[in-house]
Amino acid sequence: MKKHLPGIALSLFIAALATLVANWIPGDIIGASVLAIFIGIVVRLIYYNETLFNEGVQFTSKRVLKFAIVLLGASLNFSIIMQVGGRTVIVLIFTLFTAFFGGYLLGKAFNVNWKLSNMIAAGTAICGGSAIAAMAPVIEAEDGDVSYAISSTFLFDMLMIVVYPLIGRLLLLNDTFFGYWAGTSINDTSSVVAASFAFSEAAGEIATMVKLTRTLAIIPTVLVFSSIYFRRKLKQPNKRKEKVDLVSIFPWFIVLFVLMAVLNTFGLFTPTLVEFLRMISRFSMVAALAAIGLKTDLKSFSRTGWKPFIHSMLLSSLVAVVSYVVVALIIG
Repeated sequence: MKKHLPGIALSLFIAALATLVANWIPGDIIGASVLAIFIGIVVRLIYYNETLFNEGVQFTSKRVLKFAIVLLGASLNFSIIMQVGGRTVIVLIFTLFTAFFGGYLLGKAFNVNWKLSNMIAAGTAICGGSAIAAMAPVIEAEDGDVSYAISSTFLFDMLMIVVYPLIGRLLLLNDTFFGYWAGTSINDTSSVVAASFAFSEAAGEIATMVKLTRTLAIIPTVLVFSSIYFRRKLKQPNKRKEKVDLVSIFPWFIVLFVLMAVLNTFGLFTPTLVEFLRMISRFSMVAALAAIGLKTDLKSFSRTGWKPFIHSMLLSSLVAVVSYVVVALIIG
């Protein structure tokens, strides 16, 4: 505990600070998760004693992150798919395919590493930072890549909060159309809420419901990439010679995550308990991302370069266009 406590305490302090600042900023413009990463990076630049903090920061960035993801499952409910209808699911299938297939092609074109490219695709396809954070432990992503992926998707979201309502009014979109479009194409939940409610109250309610449905895609996405990463490890020359232990590398926390979602779907959690678990999950994830920020060296950003950022902007723009077209064809 003596080795872990300083790093854990520092991560929790940054998480609390980021949460306070995020609540102080009006309109949910910037989430606590993104703030925590940036504060962590700044703290590392100013003063960071590796001997004192590393053990606890490592624990928070790995173990606490998995704990947060497990609790996140309690806020998911499969029955919401029935509420939004089959047409929404069709739109989501198109946008998910666009994000992951388009992300694969752009990753190849810009020579972006496999892990970073797919985290950007997951953040674009599903729900920004939460999806990236959920995927990171499964594919054993580098902390610098996690920070980069969340930062790049966040910057697009900030732009869309302003641009989406303007485009909606210029094109004379109705509330239903705009709600489906924003809910299926803007990355982070807070950004969806900010942009859609800026357009209208009705559009905001529709967009929020659609976005909650989209968040459910975390489950199959993480399971699929867990399988893909396992197969990729088997193909490594050093792994062929040694026996790979499936039990040790299987992401068991995802099983608990799915179990929590199933229990909530069957109504075994009260609304009060769900809200409490969601609150704990959010703060734990903010603390974990603060720890990731503390572990991120800005030199790694400069080494990564601008190509992943361009990759993220192009992919998010592509998803926005495809979403608009599919909503026009399916929803009308």
